[in-house]
Amino acid sequence: MNELFVTDVQIASWSSHFLWPMFRIAGFFAVAPIFGARTVPLRVRAAFTFIMTIMIAPVLPEMPNMEAIGIMNMLLIAEQMSIGITLGLVLQMLFQMFVLTGQTISMQAGLGFASMIDPSNGVSVATLSQWYLTLVTLLFLAINGHLVVIEVLIDSFYIMPIGSGGIAKDMWMQLANFLSWMFKASLTISLPAITSLLLVNLTFGILTRAAPQLNVFSLGFPVTMICGIGIILLTFNNVVPLVNTFTEDVVNFMHLILER
Repeated sequence: MNELFVTDVQIASWSSHFLWPMFRIAGFFAVAPIFGARTVPLRVRAAFTFIMTIMIAPVLPEMPNMEAIGIMNMLLIAEQMSIGITLGLVLQMLFQMFVLTGQTISMQAGLGFASMIDPSNGVSVATLSQWYLTLVTLLFLAINGHLVVIEVLIDSFYIMPIGSGGIAKDMWMQLANFLSWMFKASLTISLPAITSLLLVNLTFGILTRAAPQLNVFSLGFPVTMICGIGIILLTFNNVVPLVNTFTEDVVNFMHLILER
């Protein structure tokens, strides 16, 4: 009877082809929105990472062999985790941009006191921010944005193979500068509402000047909030095409980081 022998080299090759991609995927799913939300249990994220690695492992390029114990292995693991976390943070900026938009409009419309706990991040945010975040998440899923970012994650193994040195140093500075894009995009979305509410406040200022006996504090706050809600509903139709545009910007920047 023939006996089947499995050598250490074969075991290392099998482990390398599976474990190296799993570290990068795990880093991405740890911080990416939707996938890495606090509402998703840790076991579910771990199982999703395992299943995703099993699915894409056959189409990935050749991986370097993994030794049982070695400092270079630890450094390579940290490198793969950093690549996945960086891609997840870039995607996180897309969603936090709308959270910032809700915060800005809430302060102008007098809705800043209405806050709630964001179940995804576990922090207190304005109710309007949570509304924006929920709708943008649904739009992101509707345009198959989750499939696009997973495709970028798979392409990263070809653009930046494992053991190629990781993200370039100058890309970290560009990543920091990309934060300014988040603030500019947030201002682009909230600017119509801010301008309209500024006109409402200016009108109340003129009324107070013309009729000093008018109690602007008892009348201004409810009117400003009603006008703010109406303006948000009227301007939200313009947000829908912007989600697609901003998603393309984020995906292009993710490719830029990988291509160095």
